[in-house]
Amino acid sequence: MAVRDKNVFDYEYEEETGTVRVNMLGSIYGASIEDYPEVMSRVINILQEVPGASSVILSESRDYEYGEEEISLLRGVANAIQEISSEGYLSQNIKTDNCDQLYSQHLPEVQQTVFDKMRRDPVGAYVELRRKKRHMQQSKEDSEYPQQSRCRKYFIQDVIQPVLDRMEQCEIIQRATNYITGHHVGDREVYREYFHPLVRPNFMLTKFMSLPPERGEEIDRYTVRNDIEVTTYRVPDKTRPVYHVDPPEFNLPEEKYNLLDAARRFMASHDPESGEFARPERMQNVFQNIGRDMLRDISNQMNIQLGQEELESLTDILNRYTSGLGVLELLLADPKIEDVYVNSPVGSSPIYVKHQDYGECETNLIPTKEEAESWATRFRIQSGRPLDEANPVLDTETEVTGGRARVAVIQENLSPEGLAFAFRRHRSKAWTLPLFIKNNMISPLAAGLLSFIVEGNRSVLFSGTRGAGKSSLLSASMLEIMKNHRIVTVEDTLEIPVPQMKDLGYNIERMKSRSVITQVENEMSADNAIRTSLRLGDSALVIGEVRSDEAQALYEAMRVGAVANFVGGTIHGEDAYSVFDRVVNDLDVPKTSFKATDIIVSVNKIKSPDGMETYRRVTGITEVRKEWTDDPVEENAFVDLMRYDSSKDRLVPTDTLINGESLILNRIAENIKEWKNDWDAVWNNIQLRKDIKQKLVEKAEEEDRDDLLEAEFVVKANQQFHILSEKVNEEYGEQQPERIMNRWEEWLDQQL
Repeated sequence: MAVRDKNVFDYEYEEETGTVRVNMLGSIYGASIEDYPEVMSRVINILQEVPGASSVILSESRDYEYGEEEISLLRGVANAIQEISSEGYLSQNIKTDNCDQLYSQHLPEVQQTVFDKMRRDPVGAYVELRRKKRHMQQSKEDSEYPQQSRCRKYFIQDVIQPVLDRMEQCEIIQRATNYITGHHVGDREVYREYFHPLVRPNFMLTKFMSLPPERGEEIDRYTVRNDIEVTTYRVPDKTRPVYHVDPPEFNLPEEKYNLLDAARRFMASHDPESGEFARPERMQNVFQNIGRDMLRDISNQMNIQLGQEELESLTDILNRYTSGLGVLELLLADPKIEDVYVNSPVGSSPIYVKHQDYGECETNLIPTKEEAESWATRFRIQSGRPLDEANPVLDTETEVTGGRARVAVIQENLSPEGLAFAFRRHRSKAWTLPLFIKNNMISPLAAGLLSFIVEGNRSVLFSGTRGAGKSSLLSASMLEIMKNHRIVTVEDTLEIPVPQMKDLGYNIERMKSRSVITQVENEMSADNAIRTSLRLGDSALVIGEVRSDEAQALYEAMRVGAVANFVGGTIHGEDAYSVFDRVVNDLDVPKTSFKATDIIVSVNKIKSPDGMETYRRVTGITEVRKEWTDDPVEENAFVDLMRYDSSKDRLVPTDTLINGESLILNRIAENIKEWKNDWDAVWNNIQLRKDIKQKLVEKAEEEDRDDLLEAEFVVKANQQFHILSEKVNEEYGEQQPERIMNRWEEWLDQQL
């Protein structure tokens, strides 16, 4: 690495990456090639000194990075200047006999245009030289002296034209063709078209494309967490939109950048121990308090006045880039983000996201290799799982303010180009069935039916393709379990919102099993964890995902516990038969054991006709009947209770459900004295549950109260439903749905 003293415009060159870092602290011009001719001139000089440079960073309180394409434009100018000089076009030796006076008059002007103005303003220099050529051609001076005319001709032919020819070979001149006519020399607008630096404050590592995409059409704009502005652009000739995030840390005045950078350097002196990383919430709280005090002290020393709101905002930013996950927190905080992808080699491409409204999008954020290595270290320490040559895959989870995510990390030897990450985002709050009704993923009747089935202690598999929402629907269904039932969960990656359910008062115990991928020896296998769960008392059992050997243990549990408790889990499969095929043929569960499945809920992605949009929908609720021997399809063991109607874009009940011919639902009714052999009572209860959930959605919209759809209120509403049902039953000797609904609505109005 070549190093210069740290004066303005001095630079460091890193040969390995081809990056030149130019010190701009104290510069009176600012750190911008496109805006300041002095800066452009200095960068061209540096490129002549360092011909191998592929990128240039102008480092002030923020880093402005110009990439290979932009630097190649300036390198073309630098090379042209050198070649014009070496070819001798502007040498005093080229003077023609009897033309000394004309050459002495005009040559210094051309030399200044090439050696000075071309570095500062290559388009302006080209325009000036063209104008000089035109003026000399049209000149009528000394028309009585043929020698003067010949000298001008020689000067144009031997000096101006070769220089113009070489300048025209520069790509920046070729690109600026449309700007040449009428161009005002010194106008920098042309350079703003071609030079778009990636911006990065000194306290962070991620590069940021501050300008919206060229010719981008804004299609959506909203705010996340009150201070993060998100804009989505549709770009011509591209099927992938651009997700442009504009957080507060990119729009601060210079004094606050200096303040944050000073605080970050102090914070960097605290080297967190692995135990602190293993407790990220505690570490962030500690760093939040330390950072706030430090910013207050440094701001006083720097005579910067900060209000309390400003101090808290700066503390959040500082914490995000010290103890937090940096820009990942910005993305994971957006409730509309479903997936985040960081591809290898890190730094060569932007972060990609999967958006609930616009599908896969390209972001304006580019992480660095250093940042990726920091993330990998943090996830390895937090999870307690290895990530090395022998274990090139890490499967874990993370949580930030506003969101949770399942994390998959791969590295060499599996990923030949280095680290790569995939984040599957989950809500920080638990999903609820009313939320899914609002999002049109499930119909009110289907939600009422699912609530009835879960409370009826059936065994339910939620099937679907990856990212269809099966885990979220399982979590929402768990909130239909009454609080007087204990729940045990078994997961290899923690996705079920157990902490949130504990906060809501559920009696729930979480077990973490060995990852099928990473095979950590000190963790218990999933099948043994499931068998162990049966020893933890009378409990509902929930399996995060059925993937491998745990399938047989799960079916043992279902055969033992389905009559008394709810058993649920997720599995990959498009419909009931694909679930049967996977369980029996892929996971080696005996066909007779598969009969322990009572209900299969199918969740899938539905695409728009143009393929540009994707919607999540529950596409079927299917019961599995028990009277079959070999093939459940041929022997009609799969009976739909509700089926997705694409023309209506919703689940519709089948005749089997409407006519009370469901064997599973009638089996639930057999365990309740008041409902046995009374399908009308069962149907009325399902309808009552539907009406309650639908009313919540309607009230939330009427009152503009989204909190009515969140877990805290939904669980409270479910409890009130049970309490009122019991009271009405005691008063009238039976459950009267109309009375229950009226009293429940009165309760709801009181809550509002």
